[in-house]
Amino acid sequence: MNDFQTPLKKARGWGAARTGTEHFVMQRLTATALLLLGIWFCFFVVGLLGSDFATAREAVARPWNAMLLVLFLVSMFWHAQLGLQVVLEDYVHQSMLALLVQTTVRFIAILGALISVFAVVRIALGV
Repeated sequence: MNDFQTPLKKARGWGAARTGTEHFVMQRLTATALLLLGIWFCFFVVGLLGSDFATAREAVARPWNAMLLVLFLVSMFWHAQLGLQVVLEDYVHQSMLALLVQTTVRFIAILGALISVFAVVRIALGV
C-alpha cells in the first residue's frame, strides 16, 4: 500500500482532544464580551447608586438593560466554566475524579446561568 501523505499532513487537525482551537477561541470571545459588558455593567451599577429598589427594578426591566444583563451573565458563567475546565485538566490526573469534577463544574455553571437569566426575565416581565 502506497501512502503519499507526509507525517505533517497525517497529524494536522488530529490533536489530543481535537477541540483545542475551539476552546481557545471561545475563551477569547467570552473574555472580550466580558470586557465590553463589564464596562457597561460598571456604569449601570454606578448609575444605580443611591437609588431605591423600585428604581433599580425599573432600570433592570428596560429591554436593553435586561438583554445586556443576560448576555453578561451567560458570558460570565460560560467563561468561568471554560477557565475551570483548563485548570482541572491540568491538575486533576485521576480520570474518574476528573470526569466527576468536570461534570459538576459544567452542571453548576449551567444551573447558575439558568437561575440568573430566570431572575432577570422575572424582573423584566414584572412577574
